[in-house]
Amino acid sequence: MPRLSLVVPVYKVQGYLAECLDSVLGQDFTDFEVIAVDDRSPDASGAILDEYAERDPRVHVIHLTENVGLGRARNAGMEKAQGDYLLFLDSDDTLADGALRAITERLEATGDPDILVYDYARAYWDGRVRPNQRADLLKQQGPETFALADRPQLLDLLQIVWNKAYRRDFVTRHGFTFPPGYYEDAPWTFCSMISAERMAVLDRVCVMYRQRREGGNILKTVSRKHFDVFDQYGRVFEFLDARPELARWRGPLFRKMVDHYLTVLERPDRLPHDARAEFFHRASADYRARLPKGFQRPGGGRGHKYGMLERDAYTALASATAAVKLRQAVRTRTRAAVNRSKRSAMGVFYQSQLRLPLDENLALFSAYWSRSVSCNPAAIAAEVARLAPHVRRVWAVRPDAVDRVPKGVEYVRVGSKEYWSALARAKYLVNNVNFADAVVKREGQVHVQTHHGTPLKTMGLDQRKYPASTDMDFDKLLQRCDRWDFSISSNRFSTAVWERVYPCSYETLETGYPRNDILVNATFDDVRRARGALGLADGAKAFLYMPTHREYQPGFTPSLDLARLAEELGPDVTLMVRGHYFYGSSPHVAELRRSGRIVDVSAHARVEELYLAADALITDYSSAMFDYAVLDRPIIIYAPDWDIYSAVRGTYFNLLQEAPGAVATTQAELIRLLVSDEYDDAEAAGRRAAFRRRFCEFDDGRASERVVRRVFLGEKTPLPIVPFAERTHAPTPAQALELVERA
Repeated sequence: MPRLSLVVPVYKVQGYLAECLDSVLGQDFTDFEVIAVDDRSPDASGAILDEYAERDPRVHVIHLTENVGLGRARNAGMEKAQGDYLLFLDSDDTLADGALRAITERLEATGDPDILVYDYARAYWDGRVRPNQRADLLKQQGPETFALADRPQLLDLLQIVWNKAYRRDFVTRHGFTFPPGYYEDAPWTFCSMISAERMAVLDRVCVMYRQRREGGNILKTVSRKHFDVFDQYGRVFEFLDARPELARWRGPLFRKMVDHYLTVLERPDRLPHDARAEFFHRASADYRARLPKGFQRPGGGRGHKYGMLERDAYTALASATAAVKLRQAVRTRTRAAVNRSKRSAMGVFYQSQLRLPLDENLALFSAYWSRSVSCNPAAIAAEVARLAPHVRRVWAVRPDAVDRVPKGVEYVRVGSKEYWSALARAKYLVNNVNFADAVVKREGQVHVQTHHGTPLKTMGLDQRKYPASTDMDFDKLLQRCDRWDFSISSNRFSTAVWERVYPCSYETLETGYPRNDILVNATFDDVRRARGALGLADGAKAFLYMPTHREYQPGFTPSLDLARLAEELGPDVTLMVRGHYFYGSSPHVAELRRSGRIVDVSAHARVEELYLAADALITDYSSAMFDYAVLDRPIIIYAPDWDIYSAVRGTYFNLLQEAPGAVATTQAELIRLLVSDEYDDAEAAGRRAAFRRRFCEFDDGRASERVVRRVFLGEKTPLPIVPFAERTHAPTPAQALELVERA
């Protein structure tokens, strides 16, 4: 029997769940169990729980067959708990280091009380940590254990269940369970606290209460579900009615009830406008029905609101609220005027275009800061032409890149009037990075963020932990991300990262990457055509070398001696190099380039064609590995500076341990792997298979179609993902050659 049972209800938290579980399983106190309850979560949360349960026997997972809500999910976890004490943890929050040991030691020091109350802090998305404003209530005063009557001010703590440890036999004896509906913490918290004979406090922050920027708290959702608060306080007072010995708590709990009702009324993010009067009248009825004899209203404005409830004077409250809103409106108009003055910097023309109607059949595409017609946006644009030809497709292109626009592609030069007009009036804006800060998101516009790779290196808000690699303004970053309506993902791993590091209100489309469709659907002719365009001879082996950029290096520092590598591999091997111009002044390399043994493909318009042409990929930390893995061809990781890169840039997993194939950390190792063909042995293939299943999860060749059907055609039911075992991929160069020879 474990000392502690932690009940963790789980619903739509795939971006935060791993951090939550890691904070528990990494505690220095280990005598506990985790009862994780998957409340029929529609995202990958259930699968994440199963992965943790496979790795750690302390994790027990319950998969509910229907979504029952937070309270009943907790009940399901409690039924399976075996520990002496019950603790509850929300699945987007975390435990502080050493929390469980501190809790256990305090329980022992106080002789196992019915309830131990401990502290928490609010952890904000921008890195701020704010202490509990009523932390003073948890300081040890007087006896080590006490009844609530000795410290009634503890009722003024936030009505939450997860800042307490409850002795399980105490919970069982009283039959405490969580009710359904919103505000389920109120009856549990109040009824358990007034029933406890022995309580104790721990003046230590044990829980980090995550404050999600995008509003993960369901209570901050406009809905009639907030009427559930009446049922919850009905349960509290039924509990009191059945226990005359607890009558002294009727006054304090009446005050908590009224304050809670007023809070729901005062918050603009709770009740629909047409439900406010109804809510007020019900609150007033409860007030009059439960008003204790001799009750004294609080003073000041709060007491005035109590009086309006007692008189059922909704009109008076509405008038007072309207006055407050008027003052807020004045401040809002002032801010709007300031914003308009700022937008004047965008130019009078852009402002005039913003006043014109949207063009419902215009889509503006951009890729890599408008440097090319490529990547996911290009694949989506091609599919729009097939499935939604009524939509006009225009590309934003920098003036210095217009000579690289493919023939027949319509474009506007970035900065031109045509560009600003398209930005202002296009119904659809599709980009693999963000549009500029000056762009205004109009009502009715649809922004699609396609991204341009699966993240190995840290992204978004996670980069705050690695200041040496960025000077990003994170507030402005998130303002840009606030414009997104859709975020495209090629695997659940990416989905979890994007939703955490870009905490904004968008819909994730788990479609696969559109640019990778060709890697699934390409034919033998496509492979031969790609090789022919690069001048690769039939039968010649071609390695594609794609190193990534190091933000912390002022310039490019080559980590690979290409001339030596080419010599060691011999005349039958061609190195295609993408990324930087290598040793341009070296006569030896120049000769290798003239002979075709080194081909600089840095300026090649479509990297997917390079993938099709290559027999194998050599890379370090580039996201190219995730795309190339779709082809199921050999991948060699050359990581001579992994320790530096992972420490300075930050990574999401250890590439050396979870590589998609063979790994080399020195050039000598790399040459040995390539010359001996060890890079393509059974061990490397096994690594690649595991990597593909994890990161090529949705890349089945129909990603572009899924995006177009959802975004441009408004279809809500996505095309099913082709099972992994049934997928095809483009033939290898050797297979393409074999077909030709047979013919």
